[in-house]
Amino acid sequence: MIELVKKSNYDFMSMKRFAFALSAVLVLLGIIGTVQIFLGHANLGVELSGGTSIQLKFQEPFSMDQVRSILSNAGYDGAQLQGVEGENILLIKLRLMESAGESTVAESVLKLFGEHMPDNKFTVESVSEVGPAIGHKLRQDATWALAISALAIIIYLGWRFEFKFGVIAVITIFHDLLAMVGIFWVSGLEQDLLFITALLTIGGYSLTDKVVVFDRTRENIRLRKKPSFSETINLSLNEVLSRTLMTSLTTLLGVIALLCFGGDVLRNFAIALSIGIVMGNYSSIFLAGPVLVLWRGEKMTEV
Repeated sequence: MIELVKKSNYDFMSMKRFAFALSAVLVLLGIIGTVQIFLGHANLGVELSGGTSIQLKFQEPFSMDQVRSILSNAGYDGAQLQGVEGENILLIKLRLMESAGESTVAESVLKLFGEHMPDNKFTVESVSEVGPAIGHKLRQDATWALAISALAIIIYLGWRFEFKFGVIAVITIFHDLLAMVGIFWVSGLEQDLLFITALLTIGGYSLTDKVVVFDRTRENIRLRKKPSFSETINLSLNEVLSRTLMTSLTTLLGVIALLCFGGDVLRNFAIALSIGIVMGNYSSIFLAGPVLVLWRGEKMTEV
């Protein structure tokens, strides 16, 4: 009911060259990042790379510098540490290469804290060890999940609109996902199962955004408000612009709250969602229409 943009008349289609150039860079980064993930060279979480994850709860507050020093002196220089502020919780992640040759990595780490922090008692909340085969299997499962989702989207949009709409939707959704992967890879942010969850979530969010644009485009084709397909898409984008921005802003409010108050464990997840929401809007407004026109042409055939 609230209109952020009233009676807009922006020429989104005229920005297609800039959009194509920007998207080419984002997709290239995403492809490189994806290859690095499959090669195991990216900043992968324990679930995807293999290793040991330990979560401890201390009775008293602790110093992260002290914890890092204890682990570093014991040979665990690359240990990833996360603390939950106000709850005295410590999450330790040791990659497979760091824990190589250790049959009982968790026991070794627990012994270290018992020896070097005897006055601060702790309890073990969780311990998980993931082998390289399991990490590889999880990466494969994530790829299959994305592929099955893409096929389902093509079938759904092909039935609701036409085959070309479904293919373009999948192309732009994968553009959004590759952009997320590329930005995470360049930034050195950790990619774990929560990141995979964010990818699948954004895939669905981006699809919803594009269905709204495609549905309004179909209505305007039938009403014949404009003589060409490009002008019809431009009109449709302007008509749903306020709705698109309002949906994104309200969604981002929840994600920002998660980013600020969700703690270290959920921070990367919230960052991934934020990037995905922005990229979903960008591809719906600046990319999906021009790509559809390139393939479908300017004919005003009904969808």
